[in-house]
Amino acid sequence: MNTSSPRIATGQFDSAQFRQALSQFATGVTVITTRLSDGSFRGLTASSFNTVSLCPPLVLWSLGSNAKSLPIFSGNSHYVVNVLGAQQAHLAHLFSRRTPDPFQQVEYELSRTGHPILKGVAAWFECHNRSRYPEGDHVIFVGEVEQCASTPQAPLIFHNGQFGCLQTS
Repeated sequence: MNTSSPRIATGQFDSAQFRQALSQFATGVTVITTRLSDGSFRGLTASSFNTVSLCPPLVLWSLGSNAKSLPIFSGNSHYVVNVLGAQQAHLAHLFSRRTPDPFQQVEYELSRTGHPILKGVAAWFECHNRSRYPEGDHVIFVGEVEQCASTPQAPLIFHNGQFGCLQTS
């Protein structure tokens, strides 16, 4: 029995149209942090974060295949996903730029494995770098959560190319 469905011809829309349509999906905002072998830290802003499984506890995020930090995150055994709160857009901006050492400008504490957890985040997940899957122009990272914590607060969201917060009535 053939259960596959026919594919439509590609080229029905361009990448700008695809990006615009995707921008209408509001996402949370994270900063992924890790520690290098020399003891220094790296971090980057990512809005591609999601739950994969509750048992075992798995999350995913993705990073562009051409990102300079790809070898760092691919090679490290652990990283921390920091979920930003509504008042932390400055952190999203800071870690989205090529700032020489953004960790000099932020408060953080170290996880049990020595990776930075940003102070005041809504939640954090310390993950073992379980697997990576190249797909299209990104690499999907699947992390097995070894430790996590949360401080309930309004989330920072990314929608239509801008950071914002939820409007509550």
